[in-house]
Amino acid sequence: MTNIPLPELLRPKTLQGFVGQENLVGPSGIIRKLLISQSTNNYFPSLIFWGPPGSGKTTLARIIANALKREFFEFSAVNTKITDIQKVMMTAKNSPIVFLDEIHRFNKAQQDKLLPYVEKGNIILIGATTENPSFEVIPPLLSRSRVLILNQLSQKDLTKILNKALKHLKKKLNKDSLEFLLEASNGDARVLLNVLEIASTLTVHRSLSTVDIETALQRRQYTFDKRGEDYYNVIS
Repeated sequence: MTNIPLPELLRPKTLQGFVGQENLVGPSGIIRKLLISQSTNNYFPSLIFWGPPGSGKTTLARIIANALKREFFEFSAVNTKITDIQKVMMTAKNSPIVFLDEIHRFNKAQQDKLLPYVEKGNIILIGATTENPSFEVIPPLLSRSRVLILNQLSQKDLTKILNKALKHLKKKLNKDSLEFLLEASNGDARVLLNVLEIASTLTVHRSLSTVDIETALQRRQYTFDKRGEDYYNVIS
């Protein structure tokens, strides 16, 4: 028995296991091309991921770090001081990946402090945001980064993720409950997996009903409301 949340257990570690964002990770995708070119020119740019919650921003950052075999430091601007990141940047060796989720939560002065380390190549910054970076990220950082747009996951993408999760949990969904869960997830893989995980604990039966899914949604919303609107962003 493990206490690791289902989204973390099923998080892919390679591009081959990643679902969605074909425009970025497919055969002609920019991320795949950048990883291939890095093997010959030893250069990888800083990136800004712009996309909705649950679209794969954190997962892609970790996959890139694995592929580059770089140290990976993960922060959220929601609960991180810029001095915490500076400690990493000042002692950085071999250009580690610094992933900053919710980068738009940092003000201009805080973002300014990242700039020298990005300029000199001391770090590879990967910022993630749900907001338009043209308005939320300072121009000097934008000009030194590639902005990559992640789209909301399609129902086809979510179905692939869901089937993998059902196999892992040894559970089944009938057609109605499957369609209900896909619709309720609204393109967010994290919501999909969190709700499925809660629902799977509500019954000893292998098959999950629409009622199980509805109850799980209510429980998730209750936890969400109790812990505040930023809770799921912080753990993403």
